[in-house]
Amino acid sequence: MKNIWTAFGLIIIFNFSSFSQQITITGNVTDDKDAPLPNVKVVEKGTNNGVLTDFDGNYSITTNNSEELTLSYFFIGFDKQEIVVAGRTKIDVKMSTDSQILEEVVIVGYGSSRSKELTGAAAKVKGENIEKLNLSRMDQALQGQVSGVNISTNSGSPGGSSSIRIRGLSTFGDNDPLILVDGVVYDSEGLNALNPADIESVNVLKDATAGIYGVRAANGVIIIETKKGKIGAKPQIEFTAYRGIQETAKRLDLLTAEEYAVIKNEMFAFGGQEMPFPNTALGVGTNWQDTVFQSAPVESYSLSINGGSGKTRYSLGATYFSQEGIVGGAKANFSRYNARLNLSTELSSKLKLNSVLLFSSDTRSTLAENGIGSVLYNTINAFPNEPIRTLDGNYSYLEEVADIINPIAQMENTFNSTIADKFVGKEELVYDFGEHLSFTNRFSYNHATVDSKSFSPLAWYGTGKYANTAINADLEAPVVEIADSVFIERGASVNESRSTFTDLTFESYFNYDNTFADVHKLKATLGLSVFQRKGSNLNGTAFNIPNNSWEYADISANTAPGGFLNNAGSWEFKERLLSAFLRAEYIFDSRYIISGILRRDGSSKFGPNNRYGMFPTISGAWLISEESFFDVEFIDFMKLRLSYGISGNDQIANFAYRALLNGEGVYVFDDLITVGTALGRAANPDLKWETTRQFNVGADMTFWNHVDFTTNYFIKNTNDLLFQPDVSAVIGSFGAGGYPPIINAGNVSNKGLEIELGYHTSLTSALLANVNFNFSAITNKVTAVPEGVDFLPGAQFSVGGDVATRFEEGYAIGYFHGYQTAGIFQTQEEIDNHPIEQDGAQPGDFIFVDQNDDGVISFGDNDDKTYLGSPIPDFVMGFNFNLRFKGVDMSANIYSAIGQEIIRNYERQQPYANQLDYVINRWVGPGTSNTDPRLTTGATRNNVFSDYYVEDGSFVRLKNVQVGYTFPKKWTRKMKVESLRIYIAGNNLITLNRYLGYDPEIGGGTLSNGVDFGFYPQARSIMGGINIKF
Repeated sequence: MKNIWTAFGLIIIFNFSSFSQQITITGNVTDDKDAPLPNVKVVEKGTNNGVLTDFDGNYSITTNNSEELTLSYFFIGFDKQEIVVAGRTKIDVKMSTDSQILEEVVIVGYGSSRSKELTGAAAKVKGENIEKLNLSRMDQALQGQVSGVNISTNSGSPGGSSSIRIRGLSTFGDNDPLILVDGVVYDSEGLNALNPADIESVNVLKDATAGIYGVRAANGVIIIETKKGKIGAKPQIEFTAYRGIQETAKRLDLLTAEEYAVIKNEMFAFGGQEMPFPNTALGVGTNWQDTVFQSAPVESYSLSINGGSGKTRYSLGATYFSQEGIVGGAKANFSRYNARLNLSTELSSKLKLNSVLLFSSDTRSTLAENGIGSVLYNTINAFPNEPIRTLDGNYSYLEEVADIINPIAQMENTFNSTIADKFVGKEELVYDFGEHLSFTNRFSYNHATVDSKSFSPLAWYGTGKYANTAINADLEAPVVEIADSVFIERGASVNESRSTFTDLTFESYFNYDNTFADVHKLKATLGLSVFQRKGSNLNGTAFNIPNNSWEYADISANTAPGGFLNNAGSWEFKERLLSAFLRAEYIFDSRYIISGILRRDGSSKFGPNNRYGMFPTISGAWLISEESFFDVEFIDFMKLRLSYGISGNDQIANFAYRALLNGEGVYVFDDLITVGTALGRAANPDLKWETTRQFNVGADMTFWNHVDFTTNYFIKNTNDLLFQPDVSAVIGSFGAGGYPPIINAGNVSNKGLEIELGYHTSLTSALLANVNFNFSAITNKVTAVPEGVDFLPGAQFSVGGDVATRFEEGYAIGYFHGYQTAGIFQTQEEIDNHPIEQDGAQPGDFIFVDQNDDGVISFGDNDDKTYLGSPIPDFVMGFNFNLRFKGVDMSANIYSAIGQEIIRNYERQQPYANQLDYVINRWVGPGTSNTDPRLTTGATRNNVFSDYYVEDGSFVRLKNVQVGYTFPKKWTRKMKVESLRIYIAGNNLITLNRYLGYDPEIGGGTLSNGVDFGFYPQARSIMGGINIKF
């Protein structure tokens, strides 16, 4: 009995001891403004024991007491805190905001969302990162900033456009995304009206969750927000200016006059002709690139005022920007005047008015920039043994080649000017019914007037060469002797054109946002949208302009003899889009999110059979890090996302389903020929939308409160592509002026992986660092072609050469298709013993691969052609770096595209045309070369399109570097200046690549991408700037 009582006593003592080690800790968690924070995770460090704070930020946690007991406090958007308990039973915590993490607001279309609650693939670029790039166009600033977004320059000339591709090429038509600026629809060309320094943020919607915009969202959505003032803030005046100098980053290694003479003599000798240069000691000769390229200025000046009163906030600014071309100078310049107002006023406690006004006027002068006949095409091929001017002061004519003209004369006689005036307005009323429901009624207006003038003076470029749309005649010959010459009869000509475009948008929608019982959150958007775009054009051409002068270049100055009248023309169009949309989102306990989108669009571009389309999307997310069981100490945030949806595309001509008439019909009545009207484009009442189905799975994570990681894998399939086939692709025939209808045919698939990795930290109170790396890998493949055809042809190689690009099932859009080489025949014996018959082969010629194994190389068809490469990169990368130490800041941006190929198509296949100096290593006898063929004026197959003309286009470009210094406030206060910063910057400083051409970043159309005809390169620039705030 005694032993039983002893044991019972020991148990009581043991239990009392254990109970005495338990501790309950209570407290309250607030933000840095003393507002309570609900759903903060409070965890005993090193265990799974944890709780969440309630709606008022209160918590209570029970655990075993110890000297090492530490509590960790986690909440997205705030710095993690760890506190040693040290026996305390009440601990209140104030958490500091970490603005870098995922609490920032992202615009998602007709609303916004916190980053942590996003279910789709979206990204945000801050305006401060864009402003540092000092670029002329908004779209260029996104290059290398966001994974999955590939931006390539269509022309490096001032004001030149760019191609924006979000998750690959998907259509024959417009592949550009939908662009919205403060809710107003812009086209990519309209971005010229924006000053990049006015941008507050850029939000990019990449996956099917962009389907809230329906038919226009298949290529993604870019949402741009301009700067706004702050309520109650005193006016802040900011002045920014920079000025710099530009130059070409590269000159091609062309033959000198002496090298040219030696090689041309050899070519003519191989062709059995007399050598044209008995004296080859010509020295360097004319370096045409030195005469064409020049240093050119660039400058920008901006003034803005931001502020607000008790119920109003405002931001207004004005900008002047000017850039001359590194080719052509003032003949290829761009300038822009821009003024904007962003105003928000609380009309009452429930009603708010938001207004946006923008006016811009830009002027652009252009040269022939790309393609055969461009200035740089002529520069590359011009003869180095010819002077720029002859002894009598006239330009040299380069007579030996019909389609190569003196590039200096070409620039002097080019007069192209376009003035675009743009006015954008938005009025938006927002009515709050209460804390949870609001109604927005928005009207936006976007009007542009584009005036263009092109003058073609009477100019002499050489016998048989083309100018002013007709062959030159001898200017010194009397007009009466050459009355049949259209060139002389018409003389100098001028074309003037005015186009107007007006967009009207009416949108009304409700937004609902409410939380029930602390854990159920419901958000919904329901609305209607009406969009109308109309445009018109009037143009005319006049001939025989007096004095052959730009000064008199006006269509009213027509003085052409023989009764020539002004050629006049016009067009007009109107399109409409009627839409209804719904988005609903449910969030449970800040952990589980599901969202659905439904949009119905009706487009005037389609007939009654298929006018309306329905576009649904569903998406969801799981915030794993909010689970009580999640206890990975170094992971602060973790979210998985999934989305699937359908979007549409109507980017075709207006009323494309209807038949058109054409004025080329020819009829015979009573033995008289009568010109009338005949059927032009045939009708297709069953024309329907392109549809894009997109699946996305992704994850967002934050490590150690300083490292952000985002990844996405997507599958994007576009079906029923809209395009106009060749006559051979449809059944039936068409008369004079007739052509097939637009049809739905062809499918394209894009699959890809995106990765973004960011690091941000305050190393010390004075040292801040921010680093971002993004990576995209996309595989593009045509999965179906129109019935009845094997492929669709694209761009042509050289003049009258083979079709070099294709749209074909199993390959990327616009892939390169031609002959594959396998070395060079060294001797006649090798040719005689070669198992494959190759017609006309001689020593020094290419050995072509027999692709169809029939023993014969076929040059009249496609049987022995094969895949030679793709203009689409295997992967694209961007690296962005920002560092600030006290008053010194530094930023750098690197952009890279790897794995794409380029067609070297700027070399004229003519005996007298100049060439790059790689031909110095040509074959001149057995064993001298197995890569570069012999040169000859005789017949040869070496000039057919083959892998010899395809190059690796991979590159790494240091896009921007900027170093700045902000003066200490104790200095600036004496000048009554709030802040003063000066900086130096460089753009396109270094490009690492192996491409022989000027610039490996070659844009272009869907089937001409990566084809270089003498591409106008991007300029390298050095600038200095200043920023002052008062």
